[in-house]
Amino acid sequence: MNKSTVYLVTGAGGGVAGTSPRVVKRLLDRGQTVRAMVHHDDARADALRADGAEVIVGDLTNPADVQAAMSGVDRMFFNMSVSPDYLQATAVVCVAATEVNPLEVLVNMSQMTVSQMTATSTDESHQQQLHFLAEHVIKWSGVPAVHIRPTVLLESPFFAMSAARSIRENGQIVLPFGSGRTSPVAVSDVADVITEVITAPQDHLGKVYELTGPATLNIDELADQYAQALGRPVAAVSPSEDEWAEALDKVGLDPFTRQHIATMAKLHRQGRYNRSTNDVETITGHPAQTVRQYLEQHLDLFE
Repeated sequence: MNKSTVYLVTGAGGGVAGTSPRVVKRLLDRGQTVRAMVHHDDARADALRADGAEVIVGDLTNPADVQAAMSGVDRMFFNMSVSPDYLQATAVVCVAATEVNPLEVLVNMSQMTVSQMTATSTDESHQQQLHFLAEHVIKWSGVPAVHIRPTVLLESPFFAMSAARSIRENGQIVLPFGSGRTSPVAVSDVADVITEVITAPQDHLGKVYELTGPATLNIDELADQYAQALGRPVAAVSPSEDEWAEALDKVGLDPFTRQHIATMAKLHRQGRYNRSTNDVETITGHPAQTVRQYLEQHLDLFE
């Protein structure tokens, strides 16, 4: 009897966007054997077990934890929250993939900004710079890999938290993007792409996929998408850099995460997120969701 393929998904406890738990669920729905690595054994881990995943608790920067998680694994989705330890975790995973258990594929969650970077560029956030270096570490390791580079997510703090709150409170979408255009993508579309790639890796090895929504929008066009979904007027407001910095200070983010979010806003103003691809539809067979379509499925955000 042939051995079933074993999948490892890291970051499975979920974060702000919750990409990894969605990938776990999609793989389980396909009848796959899934090992979910989490940082804490809590209610989220219990939910993964209830769905049928094998849960392993560990730290991605700890070689012993990573080797235990990767033992017997065939295919891996590597995902980690915003962290100054991101590059170290990548290196630990690559060492384990070459010394402990050869992988058929390592599907790496990166960022679209990487495609516009060089080794000496300094405009990007520290997290984005770590993603750039991490992709090179994976390449140097020789591990068969596919890089997934989504643009800003519709579940990101910009949309799911800041915009939703300002619309609830005063009917305004407040985003610090200036005149910049953006093409946010839904995490469900990202998870669909990852699932297709990791379950048929031979078609994708060595590829880079840049995932966006179907169109680039300025803040007025974003406000119109919100208004259509909600059936009421939504005004567009773009705060200055200083006003946005003051708002971030009130949230109480750690300095590393705060710098990442502030930089994303700056790069939006510079037009760096004015990108659109068809990669979601090419890989999954369905088009990426529009902002309106996404919002119509998440009206609870505005109650």
